[in-house]
Amino acid sequence: MNNKFLDLDKVEQFKLKAGISADELVKSMGRAGVMGAGRISRAADIITDMFKDKECTIFLGAAGALIPGGMRSILIDVLSTGRVKVFVTTGAMLTHDLVETLGYHHYKGSARVDDALLHKKGIDRMYDSFMPNEVYEGLENFFAKSFDKLFGEKMSIKEFLYKLGSLVPKDKPSILRTCYEKKINLFCPAIADSGIGLMVWGQLAKHKKVDVQVFDDLKDMLDIAWTAKKTGFIYLGGGVPKNYIQQALQFSKGASYGVQLTMDRPEPGGSSGAELREGISWGKLHEKARFTDVICDVTIALPLIWGAVKSRLKK
Repeated sequence: MNNKFLDLDKVEQFKLKAGISADELVKSMGRAGVMGAGRISRAADIITDMFKDKECTIFLGAAGALIPGGMRSILIDVLSTGRVKVFVTTGAMLTHDLVETLGYHHYKGSARVDDALLHKKGIDRMYDSFMPNEVYEGLENFFAKSFDKLFGEKMSIKEFLYKLGSLVPKDKPSILRTCYEKKINLFCPAIADSGIGLMVWGQLAKHKKVDVQVFDDLKDMLDIAWTAKKTGFIYLGGGVPKNYIQQALQFSKGASYGVQLTMDRPEPGGSSGAELREGISWGKLHEKARFTDVICDVTIALPLIWGAVKSRLKK
């Protein structure tokens, strides 16, 4: 066939072998190069280069039920590299992290279940992941014992989370502890919208005093973006974490690298489903940036992508 419009690389068909590594699989997806497979491969390439670029300040945003979905150890692994400068997440993410740190667990359940029965049995459901409601008793006990150490003077949300990270058990890997030890800027703008928020409110109801300056973190966030030579971001889901980073990037030169994993749609105009290229119009993403949108469940795409990236960073 002689068609100048097909002077392109051919889509290579997958050839899999037994015992293939995550990196080999993702590279094979890249040789196919199109659709979801191609995007996962490009995401791995971009994140690898982002992590290797020492001039790049990396922002990581994570939302959704990632810990009930089994992603906690991968998140800790990513943060433990020391390359992530800023981690923005939800109060729910940190609550589930603390739940696991305190010795509770999430369980393999079913989405086809009698929810009224689960309620009677004290079980909370996140699609097909279950969690015993008794975790809130454990959280309440932890905060009752630790409250005076957590508060006492004026502080930002980030400083509160650092204190919280310093108080969780050292012998159990956790997101909170890792961010504290690595001095990663941990931001959680909507901390009140979570189990941790409820625990703090419970102590306030007992007339305990808290003086948290909710806007102080915004200054820190904007300063990091403003002074960064180059920036790159990874979004695992959308919501507040994505938008908090995006608004800060307006005060940067525009990100040089960008990857988002999402199942949300762009048509309603919300931040969670917005395509990354939309950010060029705002100055959040540089017009010559390397970026890709991976339309996939994070619990599917992240293990593949990070498995490949981790292997490459070791070489």
